[in-house]
Amino acid sequence: MVDADQTFVIVGGGLAGAKAAETLRAEGFTGRVILICDERDHPYERPPLSKGYLLGSAERDSVFVHEPAWYARHDVELHLGATVAAIDRAAKTVRFGEDGTTVRYDRLLLATGAEPRRLDIPGTDLVGVHHLRRLAHSERLKGVLTSLGRDNGHLVIAGAGWIGLEIAAAARHYGAEVTVVHRGPTPLHSVLGPELGALFAELHREHGVRFHFGATLTEITGQDGMVLAARTDDGEEHPAHAVLAAIGAAPRTALAEAAGLELADPASGGGILVDERLRTSDPDVYAAGDVASFPHALFSTRLRVEHWANALNGGPAAARAMLGRDEIYDRVPYFFTDQYDLGMEYSGWAPPGSYDQVVVRGDAGKREFVAFWVREGRVLAGMNVNVWDVTDSVQALIRSREPVDTEALADPHVPLESLVA
Repeated sequence: MVDADQTFVIVGGGLAGAKAAETLRAEGFTGRVILICDERDHPYERPPLSKGYLLGSAERDSVFVHEPAWYARHDVELHLGATVAAIDRAAKTVRFGEDGTTVRYDRLLLATGAEPRRLDIPGTDLVGVHHLRRLAHSERLKGVLTSLGRDNGHLVIAGAGWIGLEIAAAARHYGAEVTVVHRGPTPLHSVLGPELGALFAELHREHGVRFHFGATLTEITGQDGMVLAARTDDGEEHPAHAVLAAIGAAPRTALAEAAGLELADPASGGGILVDERLRTSDPDVYAAGDVASFPHALFSTRLRVEHWANALNGGPAAARAMLGRDEIYDRVPYFFTDQYDLGMEYSGWAPPGSYDQVVVRGDAGKREFVAFWVREGRVLAGMNVNVWDVTDSVQALIRSREPVDTEALADPHVPLESLVA
């Protein structure tokens, strides 16, 4: 039974944590809500950091989840620039890292997110080596890209995932020269497969991006402490005035591990193990967002999802679970990207080897189509490219679990909703 004397603590001031705090108040919780954020900025959304804000089309204030006054108005105790050094599960306390003070909790939510993976090669200490995860990173990178464009400078990007490609598009927007080094045969190979990965390669090549596939960076060389070039394991050397590492992110599990909470196998993505209601191995501790590894009944596997929608929906789901609501978290994974004149939405989960067919509806050559990853006629995932207002139908097909006529699935004249069982 939740009452006004209880204290709910949220560690992590990203989208998941901020939306959890919002949901607690919206659902009528009148107890104490403490939100601890290790950044000095108010909680913000991350997609603009590699999209609109980085491109200069969105204002800084637009990235924040709530206006600053919202927290006091809703009696949410916001601790900015604060860290949690330890969790004492027996005493049910969290200890702040700055002054050692402790706060007792009745329920605790870990929304600690993920950190960008670092390049473990010589030269990463040079000025001009960058990562992108935080607002300060995006602000710094915007200045770098502007300078590179003005001075005809070169940016080398390690990794051709979503972040790497979005930053490549932003760099070309500013006029910088761009080389992307990627160990796979196409961009996004492990997500989209070779055919659709090749489509993104062609898109970027049309805008002047150079790709170096089948290689990894082995060294960043410099002069006078500044980046000069980037070398790969096949002996190539690329001129570079800046290098961006976009080689993925690792869940921030150190706090949970030190507290003795059960973690997921790193080989399957890692993260904090939670059940279908986002409860950890301690029934009074929950996890949501990038850091949570949750069982998904629809895909019969455990998932850890790093995309915006998982934080947007997972934070509120965890908040409702903390309040005792009987709600299972089973959202279909969803993400989106904007690169040049291409807009895309992806729903579902279809890793390599999980599907036996890719069905395309529309004109891939014109980049106006919907692609479906299918196994034995059942839709596992769908991606709409410059085709809009179909996400609900795509997700309904995924949720139905029923085989569909793949010829009808490929026919743009057959309404998608008519294929849902």
